[in-house]
Amino acid sequence: MSVDPQHLLRELFATAIDAAHPRLVLEPYLPADRSGRVIVIGAGKAAAAMALVVENCWQGDVSGLVVTRYGHGAPCKKIEVVEAAHPVPDAAGLAVAKRVLALISNLTEDDRVIFLLSGGGSALLALPAEGITLADKQAVNKALLKSGATIGEMNCVRKHLSAIKGGRLAKAAWPATVYTYAISDVPGDQATVIASGPTVGDPSTSQQALAILKRYGIDAPASVRSWLQNPASETVKPGDPLLARSHFQLIARPQQSLEAVAVKVRQAGFSPLILGDLEGEARDVAKVHAGIARQIVQHGQPLAAPCVILSGGETTVTVRGDGRGGRNAEFLLSLTDSLKGLPGVYALAGDTDGIDGSEDNAGAIMTPTSYARAEALGLSASDELDNNNGYGYFAALDGLIVTEPTRTNVNDLRAILILETAHHDA
Repeated sequence: MSVDPQHLLRELFATAIDAAHPRLVLEPYLPADRSGRVIVIGAGKAAAAMALVVENCWQGDVSGLVVTRYGHGAPCKKIEVVEAAHPVPDAAGLAVAKRVLALISNLTEDDRVIFLLSGGGSALLALPAEGITLADKQAVNKALLKSGATIGEMNCVRKHLSAIKGGRLAKAAWPATVYTYAISDVPGDQATVIASGPTVGDPSTSQQALAILKRYGIDAPASVRSWLQNPASETVKPGDPLLARSHFQLIARPQQSLEAVAVKVRQAGFSPLILGDLEGEARDVAKVHAGIARQIVQHGQPLAAPCVILSGGETTVTVRGDGRGGRNAEFLLSLTDSLKGLPGVYALAGDTDGIDGSEDNAGAIMTPTSYARAEALGLSASDELDNNNGYGYFAALDGLIVTEPTRTNVNDLRAILILETAHHDA
């Protein structure tokens, strides 16, 4: 079989992104009646791309305001697009969040609001609860990002420190009808977790938020602690009458992208093995993938080569060193260190939003020669891993994947391509 493994891996990554792109997935879900006035608001890495779709297919009067990450805008004419910082909120995000809240705060039951939500919405639509400054919230956010806390734990804390998250946006829009269209970037696709659920009820509590800060030893400012002890910090709970006119619809999720990639894998003559949405430390998730790859190469189990192992989800990185790198580069560096140039094994790991962590790359590619080539350059995979320097390692090998912003986000794609090799003893 003559296949260029690196080219195929890049095609698989492009397939994952396309399967979740707003231009393909949003329009069929919009209300059937597209006449009349609609106010469009939105937040997330796909918000501008989603707004453009609504603007292009709505027949009635469209206006509104969406916030997206710097560099992720789109040429909307009627809906204002503002760019702000992610993953740590900035003053631009704060200012636009106040305006979004004001825009939907005095509506009637005849009004319709479309809320476009995607990954990154949490940081982009940042409006701290009363008595908490943006600096306080940023400090807690930064500490959580470094602590190894799960995305669910981070969201629990963020929701309780916000004037918008945890159903508060829907509460502000009452009695208008709110249609939320969401692209999921979270394991399990829970509506309460995507961008911290601004229009859905939140079962988590302020007490749980306090317990999470304690569990990770986060020294939160006094204003944050006192607010979390105040009953007013509680989020809107599921079943609250104020949510009765709020409708939530998931329009793209990681599983759809994994399935689209699996189809492409079969078309290329390989067998796909989907492991699903995974969480955990990037370097540990890599060791598990390495074990599966080794078993396939040596024993043809759980399936025979040629094949591609696929997984999605969002891993975490506990920062120990001062190197450069996001979770995908870290995953690949750990995989390289584990496999040490196992013949016939290629891998790609990338974030479908085009940004791995806070670097300018989406991810990277590993080949069977990566380990030896790096050693020849004096780079030890295990030392670079100790320093969290996945970006530096793959930059030296010219193995970074740079896509520019993709304007969607269904988390990471990890694909390990295993060619048939001669020394297999099944």
